[in-house]
Amino acid sequence: MSLGLALAKLGEDDLRALAAGIRTGRICPPFDISSVQRITGSGMAGPATAALQLLSGKGCTAEALASFIEMIGDTTRFRPAVEESVQLVMTGPESSGAYHRDTGVVVGDLFRRAQTSVLVAGYAVYQGKQVFVELGRRMEEVPNLHVRLFLNLTPKLGEASSTAAMVCRFVERFKNLHWPENCRLPELYYDRRSLLAAIDAPVALHAKCVVVDQRELFVSSANFTEAAQNRNIEAGVLVSSSVLAGQAVEFFEEMIRQGVCLRAA
Repeated sequence: MSLGLALAKLGEDDLRALAAGIRTGRICPPFDISSVQRITGSGMAGPATAALQLLSGKGCTAEALASFIEMIGDTTRFRPAVEESVQLVMTGPESSGAYHRDTGVVVGDLFRRAQTSVLVAGYAVYQGKQVFVELGRRMEEVPNLHVRLFLNLTPKLGEASSTAAMVCRFVERFKNLHWPENCRLPELYYDRRSLLAAIDAPVALHAKCVVVDQRELFVSSANFTEAAQNRNIEAGVLVSSSVLAGQAVEFFEEMIRQGVCLRAA
């Protein structure tokens, strides 16, 4: 985190309290982290203290620092409301009269708008040909679209096949049952631990999310099944944030680098 961003990420009340502390001398150079922490909390105290130390070292007086921090506080009231970048996605009976937005509509729209990349993580897939139809079409429309699916792979009880055989069946089942015909196959990944875990301590890839172009992130309770996308009661959020979308992509890429998630196809 840059030192400037450390101050900009503080809320208006924290910024004004910090400015007041500096102006009254309760917080002063060489800026002890413990005094700053009482205002900002432990999570932001380190970066905020470092920022204050840097500005003080460059010759900023206490009055100049306080005024500068108050100016940052003034700008916070013009930050976009959370509703401008976060949308609630609630699926349920349309006849209920409550707020309602189909998960399937949101997911399909994300797939149709993808330009460079799509990352999908899911636990259960059923009737996937319907769920992924827009994604398959988009991959044909945009040949360079990079699509990765991270799906749960759990061996059936009593299955004594080799890992290679189970992975092969996993891929074939996905291709035959869940992927639109005549569409190129995306990259498929699974959590290798699910095939190694003990029966009494199972491991599952249980995340459900979609990341498009590293700019939009959809996180939901809904699995990638026809029922979950259209009929079940599900809750999720669609976030327009390159920072959060990038963090989600980085998480799964780190799982690949660590050998936790392996490519199946």
